[in-house]
Amino acid sequence: MSYSSKLLEDAIDALSMLPSVGKKSAMRLALFLLNESPEKGNLIGKAIQDLVQKVQYCTCCHTISDDVLCSICSSEIRDDATICVVESIRDLIAIEDTNQFKGKYHILGGIISPIEGVGPEDLNIASLISRVKSEGTKELIMAISPTIEGETTMYYISKLLDGYDVNLSSIARGVAFGGELEYTDELTLGRSIQTRIPYSLSQ
Repeated sequence: MSYSSKLLEDAIDALSMLPSVGKKSAMRLALFLLNESPEKGNLIGKAIQDLVQKVQYCTCCHTISDDVLCSICSSEIRDDATICVVESIRDLIAIEDTNQFKGKYHILGGIISPIEGVGPEDLNIASLISRVKSEGTKELIMAISPTIEGETTMYYISKLLDGYDVNLSSIARGVAFGGELEYTDELTLGRSIQTRIPYSLSQ
């Protein structure tokens, strides 16, 4: 497809790099921006630029943050003794949207998958164990995929914590996890957090 403007073409090419945005969708977005006020386009551009250049990752739970510690980890009203272990930032957001969990989080950054070359050292497991030992954690809720890889990850974590005074639990099965957790309706996901079961009984 040829364009009358190289600037328009560059904008379309850039927008089409986004997930699920094809050339036609990118063109509609670019033309929308052109038809809006320059202020709106500048606002969108600045927000994206700030996201790329200024965003940090929480040194405690590894979620996206504006500061060294995210607002959840630094909150004085969250339950320090309970940590929900998730695979990704999207999972954290999905659980937060339920307003049912008042503890804190830890993002693994994936699950152990030898086939894909992902080992324990590639995930945020060491920092999780360190948190449990130093923060006096009483419960780990493992909201991890109920796949072979997910179960392997939970088993690995449970073995590292063997002998420590911490309860391990998993959220109710029948709920989509990992990349699909964000698509679970809030009521179902919220209930699965509230009705979590001991990990040793969920095998």
